[in-house]
Amino acid sequence: MLTERQLQISPIVQESVMHNTKTLTTLHNLTASLFGVGAGILGLESYPGFLFYLIFSLITSALVYAFRVRPGFIEESQAQGNSGMGRYFRNSMELWTGGLFEGLSGFVLTWTLFYGLVRA
Repeated sequence: MLTERQLQISPIVQESVMHNTKTLTTLHNLTASLFGVGAGILGLESYPGFLFYLIFSLITSALVYAFRVRPGFIEESQAQGNSGMGRYFRNSMELWTGGLFEGLSGFVLTWTLFYGLVRA
């Protein structure tokens, strides 16, 4: 556990950053399965299916940024004068592509399942 002095020197708590990363990865895994259901029901095949996943995963990341990360930036900038993505994640690419590849297998699994159920 960090002391009060260490938190004042470095206010970024690594446990919180790891928790944010884990939460974001879980969100991407769950939404990847839902996107697979959508792509299967729509009957998408090949590249349009993967493009569907990529676009909606980026939209999910944009919504997380808009509703959870950006308001924190605004509050911190009013209180302290500076803020950065490093307070919440290891780097900014982690927000946008953090769970992209981890959720891909769940997407393909549910995509093929629902494609087969709808087209059978």
